[in-house]
Amino acid sequence: MAGRILIRASAFRRLISTSNLTSSFQRIHHVVSAKAASTFSNRLKISPNQTDLLHKIGFTQSQISNFLSQNHLFLTNSNLQDIEASVAVLLSFKILPRDLVSMAIDCPAVLDLEFLRKWEASLSLIELRNVSVLMIRSMLVLSKRFQLDSCIFITTIDLLKRLGLSDATVTRVLEDYPEIVFSNEEDILRTIEFLMGIGIRRGEIDRIICLIPKVLGFRVDGRLKSLVGEFNELGFDQNVIVREIVREPRILATELGEISRCLELLSNLKCRNSIKEKIFRDGALRAAFQVKQRVDCLCKHGLIRTGAFKLLWKEPRLITYELENIEKKIDFLTHKMKFGVDCLMDVPEYLGINFEKQIVPRYHVIEYLDSKGWLGSQVGLREIIKPSRLRFYNLFVKPYPECGKMFGKFVGDNETKSPSRHPMGLWKVFKPQKHPESKEDTKNMKSFMESFI
Repeated sequence: MAGRILIRASAFRRLISTSNLTSSFQRIHHVVSAKAASTFSNRLKISPNQTDLLHKIGFTQSQISNFLSQNHLFLTNSNLQDIEASVAVLLSFKILPRDLVSMAIDCPAVLDLEFLRKWEASLSLIELRNVSVLMIRSMLVLSKRFQLDSCIFITTIDLLKRLGLSDATVTRVLEDYPEIVFSNEEDILRTIEFLMGIGIRRGEIDRIICLIPKVLGFRVDGRLKSLVGEFNELGFDQNVIVREIVREPRILATELGEISRCLELLSNLKCRNSIKEKIFRDGALRAAFQVKQRVDCLCKHGLIRTGAFKLLWKEPRLITYELENIEKKIDFLTHKMKFGVDCLMDVPEYLGINFEKQIVPRYHVIEYLDSKGWLGSQVGLREIIKPSRLRFYNLFVKPYPECGKMFGKFVGDNETKSPSRHPMGLWKVFKPQKHPESKEDTKNMKSFMESFI
């Protein structure tokens, strides 16, 4: 007994010493953190002039604190008057304040006044009908980030025009793919010649480059030949490949093996023939690319690629739906209904049913019942979507008459009468016409009936 008391006493002393040691470390950590914070605040020394200038440009309060903490040395070594003059130059380029703030956060060095003065003179030398704001922004950021002279961009513009590209296409290339300045004339020419070699006309090439400028950065030997070779190995005719590329140039941006994986999914679909006919109505290559687009859409919202393919296999109707329709349903699921995207793996039917007629009314009914506290337990996505319209009506709408307007008209609702098939009084038209009976008709009828007796 005495031994147990001694053991407990020693354990209690160790516990006290450990707690004291922990509290001591906590006090030391608090003091060190406080000193570090005070040192950082003393080193940061944010002046009101810097804050006022950034606020005048269009920065929000949270953006100002983050920008100053990340770019304090740049602002300290810069003259505020020069920065204000730089902002005036950028605004003279017709850059909106919102875009100016985004550009400054992305590349603060673009506020260098001397750099902008050089570009101000160079922009007047660009011979294009329309020099867009997005094109100017892309060139400025890339030029400052890689210390490129403005003459490189002017040389690239002249090269693209000399190769036969229209002004609109050249502008689009520099907007979306300013890295074209790193490519040489030989590589760009080989890409154009390759597209012409597979059967695409020169005017269609201009349109393709305008829609997907990054195609000029694809290596002919490394990517384009391999991609077209994959299509040929899958059994597609050259004319079909050219037709689909012209119709949807984004096919050229697919990775090697993607179309093969999509065709494999299409070959394993188990659905009604009417759905399959709708999927393949424009050919297998276009159907495979539509699968690729929907996989990318689902992955953008949080699913992994394996899960996206599995979801399309469970709900093949998604392949026939517009991307806007799918994104609208996913946004409503995550932002309004507060469900995760992973719920779609258990309830893929959510993306297959009508949004306005089924999803929204059912959600409004459940939301109303939940606000009143009339739901016995939490209702998940499965309980909202899986039941048929009749079962959902009997479970959640029929016992609560006030939910009738939210859910809409229903055949089983006694209060809702279906309209008459025909206008009132139309029955008289279908009434058989009466003919007067003569004595001769009566005599003939009697004699006819007597023959049976």
